[in-house]
Amino acid sequence: MRSTLARQTSAGLRLLLAMTVLTGILYPLAVWGVTRLPGLVGNAEGSIITHHGSPVGSELIGIDLVDPRARADPALDRYFHTRPSASAKTPLGPGDPATTGGSNLAADSRALLAAVQERKQAIALREAVAPQQVPADAVTASASGVDPQISPDYAHLQVPRVARNNGLPEQQVRAIVDARTRGRDGGFLGDLAVNVLQLNLAVAEAAHS
Repeated sequence: MRSTLARQTSAGLRLLLAMTVLTGILYPLAVWGVTRLPGLVGNAEGSIITHHGSPVGSELIGIDLVDPRARADPALDRYFHTRPSASAKTPLGPGDPATTGGSNLAADSRALLAAVQERKQAIALREAVAPQQVPADAVTASASGVDPQISPDYAHLQVPRVARNNGLPEQQVRAIVDARTRGRDGGFLGDLAVNVLQLNLAVAEAAHS
């Protein structure tokens, strides 16, 4: 009986040791190595965006900049803006990145419909357009609340305001948007998208050049 117990204990310890080495050492090392293969679009270092050699954010986390000049009049805002966040206390945000997450409101929720209508009116006023011209991603919060990208439609909607408040021609800002519009993965997966942080950095660079 003791011999059987000893054999079972020994087998269990050997299995524990083998699985520890396999899943605790070899597998993490393999994943770490794959993320550093040359030629990959991204890696495991956070996809950091640098500007003049300094890190300013991540390609994966939306940053909704706040323009102090626009507190009294949103039409004076010089920045492109991300999708709304469910954590925002006002229709135009910004949200709190420390409390990311969706609203968890159902599609037939009256509260959700009211929030969407309030955002649509606020954005239409800020961009000086009719409410029906505001695209869907401008008024619907993402699941994470920190989407880094917006649709080209929403980016182009913001171009006249951004160009005017940065002293740039609209055509130049539209060219910046087009140059930073990412295509569909594999040519057919997902939607066209524009990274908002990269847009704002490019506009700031053009405005100070």
